[in-house]
Amino acid sequence: MQRREFLGLGAAGLTGLLLPAATPWGRSIAAEALLEPADTARRRRLADAALAAAREAGASYCDVRVGRYLRQSVITRETRVENVVNAESSGVGVRVLVDGAWGFAATNVQTVDAVAGAARLAAGIARANAKSQTRPVQLAPVRGVGEVRWATPVRKNAMAVPLKDKVDLLLAVNAAGMKAGADFFSSNLFVINEQKYFASTDGSYIDQDVHRIWLPVTATAIDKASGKFRTRNGLSAPMGMGYEYLDADPAGRIALPGGVTAYGSSYDVMAEAAAAARDARAKLKAPSVKPGKYDLVVDPSNLFLTIHENVGHPLELDRVLGYEANYAGTSFATLDKREQGYRWGSDIVNFVADKTRPGSLAAVGYDDEGVKTRQWDLVRDGILVDYQATRDEAHILGHAESHGCSYADSWSSVQFQRMANVSLLPGKARLSVADMVKDVENGLYVHGRGSYSIDQQRYNAQFGGQLFYEIKNGQVTGLVEDAAYQIRTPEFWSACVAICDERDFRLGGSFFDGKGQPSQVSAVSHGSSTTRFNGINIINTARSI
Repeated sequence: MQRREFLGLGAAGLTGLLLPAATPWGRSIAAEALLEPADTARRRRLADAALAAAREAGASYCDVRVGRYLRQSVITRETRVENVVNAESSGVGVRVLVDGAWGFAATNVQTVDAVAGAARLAAGIARANAKSQTRPVQLAPVRGVGEVRWATPVRKNAMAVPLKDKVDLLLAVNAAGMKAGADFFSSNLFVINEQKYFASTDGSYIDQDVHRIWLPVTATAIDKASGKFRTRNGLSAPMGMGYEYLDADPAGRIALPGGVTAYGSSYDVMAEAAAAARDARAKLKAPSVKPGKYDLVVDPSNLFLTIHENVGHPLELDRVLGYEANYAGTSFATLDKREQGYRWGSDIVNFVADKTRPGSLAAVGYDDEGVKTRQWDLVRDGILVDYQATRDEAHILGHAESHGCSYADSWSSVQFQRMANVSLLPGKARLSVADMVKDVENGLYVHGRGSYSIDQQRYNAQFGGQLFYEIKNGQVTGLVEDAAYQIRTPEFWSACVAICDERDFRLGGSFFDGKGQPSQVSAVSHGSSTTRFNGINIINTARSI
């Protein structure tokens, strides 16, 4: 578990994610109930009741979210199934503006009277909040879209796959890992389905069906003579897809230098299990890295986390404004830097925020404020140009429209600003990973996310990984252990000298990203192609302890 995930899970409790949904009214259900269809007409009646009650209570604006949140998790190790959970949480959240202040209330009683009561309660809370508010909320306008529907484009609904098939797959994966040399092997499957119905006084009635899937694995190898052990986690990404992601289509495999296989549009978890076991055993014999300056070739399976922590988070506007200071810190990327044309990286560094990319975790048609999602620039040609903002923040940036960054992890949680998919654009010149590696004289080639540490302003950090290969005179040689790279955000991205082209572009992602008080979790992807950074400081983590 990584630091930010620990923060996110610590507040809700790990069982809040693996067991019934993280609300007081979550409940375990039969697997078959995960497929029960939503009653759209009923949701429309509930939404209209809330909107009418809010208007009668004096609200100048109201939005309603009628939500059904489904989670399935299967936890296994070796030959055992350790836990299976099917969880449902459903209810209605109502947010209103009265006298320029926000109020929010929610109920799990899905009747017209209960929902109208929640709207009146939200209005009363807003009226009380207005007494201590120094300036009224300023909402960027949104044009109502009427009745629309958006769904994650899935070919095979993971909720519809029989539980036995999922258990059989995971146990077969564990067996493949054990056969390939692991002493311990675990595999887990997480499936998410958010059925969200949004309505607002702007005139929108938006029905969305969002699907996500993740299958993490961990192989552990032990040297029984010394008691030393090493692990290797899976290199795949969680995705905004259906069960077709696990179909192991050969077209989804990408062969990389050093014998590593990456996965794009599909995931061959059986092959990955065997590779993870072999790598864990090889790491037992790998020499410890010699600290110093190296040219770093970073695979997307590792770079996504650096993007997440050192680009995505510091460019969340609420964090820049100090709203996250008590929980997770602030940001070095203050508003004055955008006005000054702050140099974030080299000229080839371009970051975009995007909530529309198919297969990504944060892809939706509309955010939780009814804003149609899109793509926009954060860093262009190495220069900071924008942030991520919601409707009540857009005016701070001089924007007439929201970026569509609002999200709540439950009907019972108030929506607030969450990270979009933030990605590094591929290089424009044709460049393969093999071509990039052959020009490196003394470097390290990094795969997979590892442990990391970062300061509260997202400026100083260090990142580990799953696999570090030495590169000598253009050749990928053996594994080294105990490596981590140290960075200062602008210096690191300014050291970016080459990015592979779009053929190598892949997504990584965080399935449980924590933020806020009370804590909420969200899922977000970060894409990149393999990227080279020159002269990066590498430390030996074993010697640093």
